[in-house]
Amino acid sequence: MDVGYVGLGSMGGAIVRRLLLQRKLRVFDLMPERAAAMATAGGVPAQNLSALAAASDMVCLCLPTSNEVRTAIFGEGGLVAGLKPGTLVVDQTTGDPLATKAMAKELAARGIDMIDAPVSGGPDGAAAGTLAIMVGGAPTLFAKVKPVFEQVSPNVFHMGELGAGQTMKLVNNLLLAGCKAMTYEVMALAVKNGLDARLCAEVLQKSSGRNATTERTLLGNIDGVFPGKFSLGLMTKDVLLANKLGQDTAVPMLLGRLVQELHQVAMNAHGASADANIIIRDFEARSGTRITR
Repeated sequence: MDVGYVGLGSMGGAIVRRLLLQRKLRVFDLMPERAAAMATAGGVPAQNLSALAAASDMVCLCLPTSNEVRTAIFGEGGLVAGLKPGTLVVDQTTGDPLATKAMAKELAARGIDMIDAPVSGGPDGAAAGTLAIMVGGAPTLFAKVKPVFEQVSPNVFHMGELGAGQTMKLVNNLLLAGCKAMTYEVMALAVKNGLDARLCAEVLQKSSGRNATTERTLLGNIDGVFPGKFSLGLMTKDVLLANKLGQDTAVPMLLGRLVQELHQVAMNAHGASADANIIIRDFEARSGTRITR
């Protein structure tokens, strides 16, 4: 199967590098230097989107939002000009499940299949081969992509029909954002009441309150490290999409809305390109204490 990959940012690029260990890939990004960098790892840069599509049996996209996915597929010079009937389009973006279903319907009219397959675990998880890959689509299409995705990670899950993968990813990221916010709030409480920040973080990691923030980023944040691997803008987008899904399906999002407001405050203060963990600064400011260096 000939595979093309569109979107070579921090997440897409990490997935591509993992795939290139076992297969040839055609690659494309609006930033040519990213595609050129992949060429050194064995990737084949495509001249444009339609050329990549014409040479591929399966095309994966990992882009910031569903809007960029739609543009890449249906925009001027997009994939649709080169996609052949029977080609499989795989949306690995953390996007809007309803938007993905709409695009899939348009592609189906052309004889082209589409599934969603977002991932969790970050670029480090891609490099280590430990990503969780959440697939939404017909069982026959899942069977088609599973061997390819297993070259990235053994953790490949069929979540259900189209959109189920993105729903799972939104559920996960809202929980991540909520745990992150609560972690920073209790750290402010601890430090304001005399506990050492590093010692508190170490104890939390060994206790029942441990979570992805205590495991991966909290100690680095305390030392003033904000690597920017996942932006505040993307995290806020994911929280908004999760709450929108709740609204669209009549699920009250009482805590989710609070997490959304906390992230909107952070966006106003720090900007979309800031590290998602920068919200710890807001908890410091509100509590009048200093957790980080």
